[in-house]
Amino acid sequence: MAYRFDNVKLEKGMYHEAGRSFTQVLEKMDPSEQYKGTALEGLDAYQRQLKRFDIKVKGAGSDLVDKFFSTSQSAVLFPEYIARAVKVGMEEANILPDITATETLIEGMDYRSITSVPEDEKNLKRVAEGAAIPQTTVRTRDSLVKLHKRGRMLVASYEAIRFQKLDLFSVTLRQIGAQIGRMHLEDAIDVILNGDGNDNKAEVSHVAATGKLTYDDLLAFWNSFEPYQLNTLLVGTDTMTKLLSMSQMQDAAAGLDFHGTGRLITPMGARVLRTSAMPKDTIIGLDKNYALEMVKAGDVMVEYDKIIDRQLERAAITTISGYAKIFEDASRALSMNAAG
Repeated sequence: MAYRFDNVKLEKGMYHEAGRSFTQVLEKMDPSEQYKGTALEGLDAYQRQLKRFDIKVKGAGSDLVDKFFSTSQSAVLFPEYIARAVKVGMEEANILPDITATETLIEGMDYRSITSVPEDEKNLKRVAEGAAIPQTTVRTRDSLVKLHKRGRMLVASYEAIRFQKLDLFSVTLRQIGAQIGRMHLEDAIDVILNGDGNDNKAEVSHVAATGKLTYDDLLAFWNSFEPYQLNTLLVGTDTMTKLLSMSQMQDAAAGLDFHGTGRLITPMGARVLRTSAMPKDTIIGLDKNYALEMVKAGDVMVEYDKIIDRQLERAAITTISGYAKIFEDASRALSMNAAG
């Protein structure tokens, strides 16, 4: 049986089509739907091209980097391989999905989020017959979402990597992805604490005794979230130690779960996420369902021209994203420093 993927003409311009990724361009030319019920079912258009040129990117039998450059057409596949490996690294140990309520993909660099202001949201009033129904006003934010380009420069000559196994090279690319993911997390934490430019800094509570964290402090913090739920806590390593030292965290059930799985569950049921990106002596609490919007301008971008032409001395791998607060009261901070 003749397959269409064998006849797709690969060229650099496929990376430059507006509004579509390289894989989406391939899918348009070679739709996956036509492979249902065949041995190629389950592969996307890019993976079928790897099969076409017999390039193995994973496992002990993976090919050398040089295999991508066997022909001018197969070389076109190399930037997408890099982008995919970087994305895997970004997704490993990524906690952004655990703190963002929604993800918005945009085309361009200008984006203005929306906010809604419920009328008297903390008091649910009965609507009498003929009375006005309480309203929620939805409007656009005054300031645009600040988008940041984050990335790493891949510095390597083609001669240095051409005889390296793709499986090993993928490890390096995944590490680059992990570093980019850390940058995104730092951006998200900055927006939660300092606002997104729309006068919506996080409300900061303080512990009763400076430098000490008690169970009562956590209860007061939890109680301040009404009508939202405190279901996620972001802490640094220093604060995690203080949480683990609480007597309430050392009961049999909590200890069994932590020692068996490594998951720390607070007495009020919030999920605790530890990250070195957090400022010292600070806890961020949020209702992950209502607090934060992630805005992305495209996917992982690779300087495909240089890579296809084997000019790898300095090739940028970048992403563009930003964050906006949805409901500002859905995220708060607890500081172990003195107020004021």
